[in-house]
Amino acid sequence: MKILMIAPQPFFEPRGTPISVFQRVSGLSNLGHTIDLVVYHLGEDVELPRVTIHRTPNLPFIKQVRVGPSWPKLPLDALLFFRSIGLLLKNHYDVIHTHEEAGVFTVFLSWLFRTPHLYDMHSSLPRQLVNFNFGNHRPIVWLFKKMERLVLKTCTAAITIGPDLEQRVRSINPHLPMVMIENLPLPIKLAGPDSPEICNLKRDLKLDGQTTVVYAGTFEKYQGVELLIDSARLVTARHPETVFILAGGKPGQIREMKQLVSDRKIQEKVVFLGTLPVEEANLYLEMADILVSPRISGTSVPLKIYTYLKMGKPIVATNLPAHNLVLDDNLAVLTNANSQAFADGLLKLVEDPDYRQYLGEQAQRLADEKYNLPNYLKKLEEIYCVFQKSLPSSSRVSTLEN
Repeated sequence: MKILMIAPQPFFEPRGTPISVFQRVSGLSNLGHTIDLVVYHLGEDVELPRVTIHRTPNLPFIKQVRVGPSWPKLPLDALLFFRSIGLLLKNHYDVIHTHEEAGVFTVFLSWLFRTPHLYDMHSSLPRQLVNFNFGNHRPIVWLFKKMERLVLKTCTAAITIGPDLEQRVRSINPHLPMVMIENLPLPIKLAGPDSPEICNLKRDLKLDGQTTVVYAGTFEKYQGVELLIDSARLVTARHPETVFILAGGKPGQIREMKQLVSDRKIQEKVVFLGTLPVEEANLYLEMADILVSPRISGTSVPLKIYTYLKMGKPIVATNLPAHNLVLDDNLAVLTNANSQAFADGLLKLVEDPDYRQYLGEQAQRLADEKYNLPNYLKKLEEIYCVFQKSLPSSSRVSTLEN
């Protein structure tokens, strides 16, 4: 099956949706499909069998696109639209597979080129606007609600990443073929606790005898990094041997968070690493004693949670739908979304190594049993069967390739 995938994202970047897009194209390639992937001009090239990346023309005045809605996306999405038309005019595709707002203009493309549309719903578009402080622009939120309804009323099938989005789809189009495909943990190759890589990290950061708390992710407001820093002040006041390591963030965001750390006089207890390649970030996750997700808003499960589980480390997270759709009290310490409650949750683990070990083992067991590649491919193949049924038998792909 030949697929046109349209992803309004910088690709590849080690963050939420671009990682999800990478997992989709990797899975479809594994299933034997051929994919033309249309993305922004930003990001690193990756090589995958049967996957060709097509980029929009370079706009030199746009050097990065932040997470969530932003004004630079308007010209980039316009270029993405015309790049997609060019490919549709040259090639025949069996499916147009879209992510996020690309689903909106693909309502027209699907109709014009008589091509089925699979909408990959990573989040609710109007809810994203509210989460990223566009909530006061009521006409825009209203418009995005209408556009989302239009996409879900006209697409051939849909993928969601969590129960909240599944419920949203069902409320709009209860008969739409749909499958929920949770994200996979990031590729992990454990170095081992006594490996030279881990030993070198501990030596460079002077972590001998320290309890390490690690956060990995963006520094957007909803991620709760400020809450984490306030919690770090409370924890280190009681246990000075605790060190907080934060991976991620843009330079301006890191400067702002460093100022908060300075104001709270805990500079020696908080280390900022900046944005790291996936392999390097994984080393810090493996080195950690405790992993954290202090998110203060949102309903979709952060992709980092699946990687945290796979690492087999104890987790402290806020008790929000974004977390408790996957986590419960047998897998993590869940707290209210304030600094005192989060600090109390951390202290439970700092002071109880046996509890840390128990939670880590439970987390890894769940990841191995549920969030694995065979389950992922099975679900991906299930939704593509909707389209394969309309193809000649000689064009169908029904078995997984090794």
